[in-house]
Amino acid sequence: MSVRFKIALTVLLAGLLTAVGVVVSMVLAFQRFEYESASMRAHAFLQRVARQHPELLEVHRRTPDQVNIFLRNLVLYEPDVRLYLLDSTGDILAASDDLRATHARRVPLGPVHQAAGDSPMPYVMGDDPADPSRQVIVAAWPLHQQAIRPTATADGFLYLVCQPMPVSRARLNTLLGSLAEPGLVMVLLVVSAMTLLAAWVIATITRPLTRLTQAVATVTQEGLQGASRQGASTAIASLPDTGAPDEFGQLARGMDAMLKTLQSQWATLQRLDQFRREGVSNLSHDLRSPLTATAACLETLQNHWNRPGSDAGNRELVTVALRNTHNAARLVRSLGDLAQLDEPTFTLQTSALDLGELLGDVVMRFASRAEARGIDLVAEESSGPVVAEVDNELIERALANLVDNALKFCAAGDRIALGAAVRGSDRVLSVCDTGPGIALGDQPHLFDRFYQSRQSTAPAMGEGGKGLGLAIVKRIAELHGGTVTLESDAGRGTCVTLVLPGIQGSNPL
Repeated sequence: MSVRFKIALTVLLAGLLTAVGVVVSMVLAFQRFEYESASMRAHAFLQRVARQHPELLEVHRRTPDQVNIFLRNLVLYEPDVRLYLLDSTGDILAASDDLRATHARRVPLGPVHQAAGDSPMPYVMGDDPADPSRQVIVAAWPLHQQAIRPTATADGFLYLVCQPMPVSRARLNTLLGSLAEPGLVMVLLVVSAMTLLAAWVIATITRPLTRLTQAVATVTQEGLQGASRQGASTAIASLPDTGAPDEFGQLARGMDAMLKTLQSQWATLQRLDQFRREGVSNLSHDLRSPLTATAACLETLQNHWNRPGSDAGNRELVTVALRNTHNAARLVRSLGDLAQLDEPTFTLQTSALDLGELLGDVVMRFASRAEARGIDLVAEESSGPVVAEVDNELIERALANLVDNALKFCAAGDRIALGAAVRGSDRVLSVCDTGPGIALGDQPHLFDRFYQSRQSTAPAMGEGGKGLGLAIVKRIAELHGGTVTLESDAGRGTCVTLVLPGIQGSNPL
């Protein structure tokens, strides 16, 4: 869910809640208007009755039944009200309806005094003698005995109860009519205002966010390398106004500074990486020729001194020098190969290949060396062809490095097994031996470049023992989109596994 949609949804819900609140407020206002109107009419009615008939208390003492009839006649045309005559304590003296056993005989004086007080109240809710459990609108008027000096306190009260008006079609029509024009217009105005406000807020807030998102997407698509080649970053150009004083301006200025810093650092890293690759390549090229020439001279001397009568001591020195020269030449070649594999422009020369056949070629290559050392080197047969789209030369180089590592430290009687298998959509190559194994502390670092184990039980890394053999294996696996893993127990052997992707849609068998 986008930020723009969230803001629009929030404003829409706020508008709907506001509209509902307006309608509810108008309904409550309509109800309050009815209550106040009923209270005013009741108060005016009691005032007219009390002024025209101030002798109600005296008449009740003489003829109580006449007062009941009189009260009943007063409300004859008002079926929704009931009229009571109360004494000063709240006892009901007379009523416009028949007082049954369920009717209360006394009215609490609190609401009566509020309704009859000098300070006018909008409306007063009091008890209904016919149903004491509910509150109704009431009105009261104080009555005094006829005397030369009337008392300050009331001697009785006229108490009027307004029956709650039933919900009828007429009342609903009145309510809807009251809401139809002013309420509907107000709701439409509120919704329109909220819609305009929402459009303005969404446009104001999301426009900078959209440009920030575009800037991040540009960096993701072009990368810092593409931006540095162009000289000026497209991402920086798509940032919102960096001079704005608000939070978006601060965020834009921060992203602008961050992108410029990253571009500068990326350019520096590019120069250093290019210098490193060129240095390694030049060093490899400069050392390869003299080392090759030195090795050729030493081999010629060795062949010369192998003749009968030659000096055996000098022959041994030449042998040592020749071995070290070969190791140095392999190291230089590995440095050049690794630098070449790291080139961004390096591409694989792939073709569909049966990996089982490749294992046989690698075994034949190292068969004489393994036989001379008494090591059993075999290629295990698979259940069927293991076909993968790989670079033949590189995969053979990776397997050769692994076999060379195993031969360096396996003793006579050990076994080295090469295997190829299908695992789902992947192709798995493995080189497992029963040699001395690798110490647990060395295993996480074996694929690091130039790492050398200091344990006597660890096999050499190949390529002269300078820690480049497994690094080259790892890089070759990465170029093929695969992985390389190692499992080993000290004293129980080592197994290195290459997992390569298979040919999409091909039949593994």
